[in-house]
Amino acid sequence: MSNGHWILKVLLSLKRNIFVLGILKEYMTDEGGESSDEDVSVGEVEVQEGQARSEERGLKDRLLRRFGSHISSLKLEFSKKKKKGKLPREARQTLLQWWNVHYKWPYPTEADKIALAESTGLDQKQINNWFINQRKRHWKPSESMQFAVMDNLSGQFFAED
Repeated sequence: MSNGHWILKVLLSLKRNIFVLGILKEYMTDEGGESSDEDVSVGEVEVQEGQARSEERGLKDRLLRRFGSHISSLKLEFSKKKKKGKLPREARQTLLQWWNVHYKWPYPTEADKIALAESTGLDQKQINNWFINQRKRHWKPSESMQFAVMDNLSGQFFAED
């Protein structure tokens, strides 16, 4: 786990703990029993809320002083991971070459996918997604192909026992 991920986990955990403590302070008395609306006056609630906000501000300030220098690097690290874009041109060309050769039935076998992944440097999920998108956008099976597929499927369901 990178240093940035560890710091982020700590910060999120602290934020959750502060939130939970605030809730517990709101709903529990010092004896641990449940409080009712009659147990605490409006003025006391306002004082407690003010103290909680002050404690939260203090903790936030301490965390910013200690980890503030890491925030910009964390932002940069997370923005890099969210970047999505086109596949590399060489990889797209390799996939398009396979597509053009197998246009009539563009469903690569598992062995084809492994070979394409090795030759393009992409992972199999990227290969699968590329073919799914390519078929949706650019492939229309011929009428005879549609009938052949339907005949084959119906033959499986209506075969004699």
